[in-house]
Amino acid sequence: MSDQLLKIAVIGGGAAGFFGAIACAEKNPRAQVKLLEAGRQPLSKVLISGGGRCNVTHACFEPALLVQNYPRGGKALRGAFTQFQPQQTVEWFTAHGVKLKTEADGRMFPITDNSETIATCLLDQLEELNIRLRLQSPVKSIAKVDDRFQIELRSGELFTVDRVLLATGSSPHGHQFAQALGHTIAPPVPSLFTFNIKDDRLQDLAGISANPVRLRLQVGDAKFEQTGALLITHWGVSGPAVLKLSAWAARELHRDRYHATLTINWLPQQNPEKLRQELIAVRNQIPQRTIAANCPVMLPRRLWEKLIEFVGVTKETRWAELSNKALNQLIQELTQGSYAITGKGIFKEEFVTCGGVNLREVNFKTMESKCCPGLYFAGEILDIDGITGGFNFQSAWTTGAIAGKSMATSPTLVHPPT
Repeated sequence: MSDQLLKIAVIGGGAAGFFGAIACAEKNPRAQVKLLEAGRQPLSKVLISGGGRCNVTHACFEPALLVQNYPRGGKALRGAFTQFQPQQTVEWFTAHGVKLKTEADGRMFPITDNSETIATCLLDQLEELNIRLRLQSPVKSIAKVDDRFQIELRSGELFTVDRVLLATGSSPHGHQFAQALGHTIAPPVPSLFTFNIKDDRLQDLAGISANPVRLRLQVGDAKFEQTGALLITHWGVSGPAVLKLSAWAARELHRDRYHATLTINWLPQQNPEKLRQELIAVRNQIPQRTIAANCPVMLPRRLWEKLIEFVGVTKETRWAELSNKALNQLIQELTQGSYAITGKGIFKEEFVTCGGVNLREVNFKTMESKCCPGLYFAGEILDIDGITGGFNFQSAWTTGAIAGKSMATSPTLVHPPT
């Protein structure tokens, strides 16, 4: 069998599956590449991510720095990013007519601010490369027969291919296929989510944000910390700092059923003792003015009013009436207020799980299985997850590109006689 006659099945019509199929057909135009998607809508995550804008990647072009944004999988991706990283993603989309722009926080989007631009580009490439896309074609089973793979669809249709790329995301079906072919699976748990907090201090403050804040999360004996923007919501807190914490602490939070303690420092750039001296100075300078109407720190006014109310200061209380005890309590609230997390919410712009195929069972130079020659993996089916900001799409582009190229050129496997 020559490379020209290779028959390849890509299972999963998301970012990783599309990019893998395209990379394969670009490398070996005569390979017969078939892309199978169980649902009616391919690229569904691409279309809804980033509020419908599609956060394609992140402007971080050093692999050593890039891997620091992956709570799980960073070490394995280090080598992979030397082959294909955000720079190559930008170049690929530019070469195919899609220009990307970088926002202040490093996130990269198409200049159209429309995720359909990305989806259309990928669909057009499928057509141009004669890749057959089959929608509503759920796979029932995959079996290794000699050196080939027999795929059975739920419709009963059977066909045989030489290579299989599993790019089924967090779908349990993909995990079952991988297990049937010899792989072990790290149990999937949610990774990017918001925190549910019922607390009077946050009541009626939905929509208010603070940046930066320092968050410390304690889950059992485990401790995590992040600094960044925080958004108060109707159900608790969200924002980049919260989402990063949720990713790094995903397994521990799942273990403890999303009950944990969150400590918020609303003024991380302020030294607590220096803050004390500043507040005492204010008390001496404007003793007859009300505390509520005269906030001396960089905080949204409504948040300031809630925090002083929590320590017993009324709207009429003047600075001269602020006791040392209340002053100490206020400093405590401003720099280390403690909040009880009672559950998790949903981050609608990016749906991510951690868990998946054990990374030790995959060769990251080729994305080929070490357990089952001819089987490849890309995307979220692997036990890889990034923080929010385009990192999860980047791991999909990277693993898809490497898998696609490797499938297109890998030699025929000859097994020694038994």
